[in-house]
Amino acid sequence: MKADMIGHIRAAFAGRYEVERELGAGGMATVFLARDPAGNPVALKLLHPELASTVGGDRFRREIRVAARLQHPAILPVLDSGVEAVTIPGGNLELLWFTMPFIEGENAWDRLERTGPLPAAEVVRIGRTVAEALTVAHAQGVVHRDIKPDNILLEGDRVLVADFGVARAVSEVQEKLTATGMVVGTPTYMSPEQASGEREIDGRTDIFALGCVLYELASGDAPFKGPTPQATLMRRFTGPPRPLRPVINVPEAVEAAIMRSVARDPNERFATAAEFGAALGGEAVPPKAAPLRAASPAAAPARPAAKPSATPAPAPADATAVAAKAKGCMGVLLLAVVLVSSLMLLTLG
Repeated sequence: MKADMIGHIRAAFAGRYEVERELGAGGMATVFLARDPAGNPVALKLLHPELASTVGGDRFRREIRVAARLQHPAILPVLDSGVEAVTIPGGNLELLWFTMPFIEGENAWDRLERTGPLPAAEVVRIGRTVAEALTVAHAQGVVHRDIKPDNILLEGDRVLVADFGVARAVSEVQEKLTATGMVVGTPTYMSPEQASGEREIDGRTDIFALGCVLYELASGDAPFKGPTPQATLMRRFTGPPRPLRPVINVPEAVEAAIMRSVARDPNERFATAAEFGAALGGEAVPPKAAPLRAASPAAAPARPAAKPSATPAPAPADATAVAAKAKGCMGVLLLAVVLVSSLMLLTLG
């Protein structure tokens, strides 16, 4: 962010927070290190202006209150939030902001960069803790939508999930954002249904993203990779990722849990984050639902037996398989539309 803009932000928060410096920027917000009136360090997050103008102050205030009620040791809480007008040359800019505790540590991406692939036990520990946090959030109707290594904070033995603060507000305007060429999420970890712009997104999209994170932490490589963000998104529609074993030393149960979590079809994944966490720990969980066969037609009057044919008749198509194939084609079509509209705008952190 430009120095003159930081000066405007400092002036806008004078008396409330002392803004020290920019910490970084992601797909939805820019983060600053600030101090409250008591001198305590906080992470001050400002939504990007184009996102803030679409979300709107009223919706932001309403939904941030829901996120602030999320209580779990692994959820980084929202401390404060609001809407602040910043005077800039040519007019005023409305900033949507919230604060969280400042964590002295590193995020999972920093850890991966520093040490290389993590031991299987550490991958499981991080995964199960994040799954617990997601279980609490999903029970209250909050889908994160942007689970990624940068949002998983590590401080000593603590594992914390950040950025639940804007999930609900952004999800309500996802269709409008897509229409303007903006897609919220990170291509490397985005579920197929989220990438396709589907309106109905549930907790299984977070399960997919968490599975991608754990795959990357264990192997050092993302499960779906391409030379561009668009190619990365398309990769998840073309098949499953390469198995972790035997190249990566992880227990068979852990590999099975991660591979199931990144299935293209949400119905093939775990139904809940709690199930995913249990499977990572080697516990037995309900298997994937068996495909439903087409209902057998009612009995009809007997007919004379047909003469044998040299060429066997084709087997009747499985109704579920046909529907799944159609749904998959539709997903790819929707994704293509989204990618065309956002070709140069997928620069998400």
